[in-house]
Amino acid sequence: MAVADTLNVSEIQDILQSKLDKANLQKLIALNNPRLNAFVADAVELTEPDNVVVFTDAEEDIAAIRQWAVNGGGEHPLATEGHTYHFDGPNDQGRDTFSTRYLLPKGMELGESLNSIERDEGLGEVRSFLKGTMKGRTMMICFWCLCPTGSDFSISCVQITDSPYVAHSESILYRPGYEQFKRLNGGENFFRFLHSQGELDENGCSIHWQKRRVYIDLTQDMVYSVNTQYAGNTVGLKKLALRLAIQRASHEGDWLAEHMFIMGAVGPNDRITYFAGAFPSACGKTSTAMLPGQTIVGDDIAYFRKRYGKAYAANVEQGIFGIINDVNAENDPVIFKALKTPGEVIFGNVLIADGKPYWEGMGEEIPDKGVNFSGPWHKGKTDKDGNPVPPSHKNARYTIRLSALDNLDSQADNPEGVPVGGIIYGGRDSDTQVPVEQAFDWAEGIIAKGAAIESETTAATLGKAGVRKFNIMANQDFVSIPLGRYIQNNLDFAVGLEQPPAIFSVNYFRQDENGKFLNGKLDKMIWLLWAELRVNGDVDALKTPTGWIPKYEDLVPLFRSKLKICYSKEAYEKQFTVRVANLLAKYERVEKIYREKVSDTPQLVYEIFEAIRKRLKDAQAQHGDTISPFAL
Repeated sequence: MAVADTLNVSEIQDILQSKLDKANLQKLIALNNPRLNAFVADAVELTEPDNVVVFTDAEEDIAAIRQWAVNGGGEHPLATEGHTYHFDGPNDQGRDTFSTRYLLPKGMELGESLNSIERDEGLGEVRSFLKGTMKGRTMMICFWCLCPTGSDFSISCVQITDSPYVAHSESILYRPGYEQFKRLNGGENFFRFLHSQGELDENGCSIHWQKRRVYIDLTQDMVYSVNTQYAGNTVGLKKLALRLAIQRASHEGDWLAEHMFIMGAVGPNDRITYFAGAFPSACGKTSTAMLPGQTIVGDDIAYFRKRYGKAYAANVEQGIFGIINDVNAENDPVIFKALKTPGEVIFGNVLIADGKPYWEGMGEEIPDKGVNFSGPWHKGKTDKDGNPVPPSHKNARYTIRLSALDNLDSQADNPEGVPVGGIIYGGRDSDTQVPVEQAFDWAEGIIAKGAAIESETTAATLGKAGVRKFNIMANQDFVSIPLGRYIQNNLDFAVGLEQPPAIFSVNYFRQDENGKFLNGKLDKMIWLLWAELRVNGDVDALKTPTGWIPKYEDLVPLFRSKLKICYSKEAYEKQFTVRVANLLAKYERVEKIYREKVSDTPQLVYEIFEAIRKRLKDAQAQHGDTISPFAL
């Protein structure tokens, strides 16, 4: 049981007055929110900070957060004005999917595929780890807003942390929410996050990573995290809030919270068609959202609502927490330019030498020595097990505001969001999916494209990389409701839409029999622009057993005009040959997961899988295990 459950109003007031000076107490009181006051008093009683500071939307408050972070709060300045760097410990380099659990009261179940712990047991454990962690420190109370403020998309949030780095990261990634919080008028409909980095070593990294816990209390819209600094575990408004939002959207109905970018694809005559897209980490999500010549609304999380018979989406964030590995001037010119320009940027777990950040795949020579997440680094350094220590971690990151990018869409902060013309699902797939394919309809798109994603694991999560993993709608780690209900909610979202968004699958990682990639890194632009033409009815397509694929003659002018490439029939045939046997095996694997792991799977899932298998087998009988697109 939380302390706040037993404190009366007088006790709450006494606790707040004992730790907050007059100015900070007034900032808290001005919000007129009893539940907030109880949350703060509980956190103070639990973590025992020396003092408490409340931050508002004022520019001087936001600037103070940054200064605090740079001056010994987890960050260090770099040579370029506004740039800083941060290191997480060697054992704190990614989202901890093993120690991230849902706190479930007795009788509440999410299904065996979702990691959970009994609520009272989990609360007792995580609160014991948080006890006294802020002694000798200052507690920071920050208010942020998910999505544009003053909108029906908006969700108010309060973050309590002892990490200036976490607070600074959120000030870049999220819209200020103190004034938005006032609009609650004392209401309880807000998200709460309590974080402590725990005891730190001489490098400022969390020592007790074995006691790292990230526990999500769905019944209270609350997240606890302790003994960790990596932003994916600590920046509460990111994937942790996504879990809370999925739960809320399911309860309220008629809207969705998804792990998706939002971008504008520029078609003929400067027509902009908005797409949302879901990809597992390190599978091309951010690079798709940042394609040259296109516009970006957001790169990671989107909320969807229905208006005027159309689907609208809003970016939850105002910044990017992106993987920096392989970001370079040739393949990612927009973001690379922003990372080289003076302005507010946090570099995480890269190599630092002579006041400059370096990372693998940046297209520049990397120094032979410097400092990185492992401490002093030199070329050829190995860890205690004899494994090479890279100059920058594979999951090294950058944190930057979208406003620093040249291609920010003019509607990025529109309170109504943007109308969505298409949805894209992608993943790492070396041998099965074609580079781009359009689903026949909304239901088949949700089930056969989104709910059937398999992708090879990457360094963005802790654990072994390179394993093919089922990842429903690229949201597996964040779904906070039974998976069957999650699928049904997505299916039901089309109800009332005059024309649901078209749904596409993409695959940037298809290889030939020798393991050579069949796609160039910027080919993804062509697949996107073909999808834009399809959404607007400008081109026909070839029908395969699993969807619509491009005609060769429609891709040739796109490659020529956008990439200056003479696109050959040979390249097209290799990329778009339908691998029937592999597709049959894929849908058998995915259906087995649903039958064995997801007890509430909608019957429509099995019906669509069966229909796809029948079409594939009929095609196999006619053409064999592979089908050239020229045979369709």
